[in-house]
Amino acid sequence: MEDPALAGHLQELRRGSVVIACLTVLTTPAYGYALSRSLEEAGFAVEQNTLYPLLRRLETQGLLVSAWNTDEPRPRKFYRTTPEGDRVAAALRDDLDRMRSALAALQERSDVELDG
Repeated sequence: MEDPALAGHLQELRRGSVVIACLTVLTTPAYGYALSRSLEEAGFAVEQNTLYPLLRRLETQGLLVSAWNTDEPRPRKFYRTTPEGDRVAAALRDDLDRMRSALAALQERSDVELDG
């Protein structure tokens, strides 16, 4: 059985990561299901009942825009990042890179202290 505290922390970590992932993928327009598949293929399994509210929230925040494509037999709503969404995505990725580096440095320091 999974540790409930760990499960909660992992959920928090994934929530933030999926925002960065969506903004990164949606520099190219995609509809919800295609986005979900792209995320899943990259290792971000996101349930539909989580993804669509997130897309609406990002659109409300001005980070995404959407448009219906009715040229196909089945209409699909396509999403893509706005210039502000691109800026926020880049800033989030930069911050994530800084956090990864900081965590690696902390881990290295911890390993040295354990060895020495």
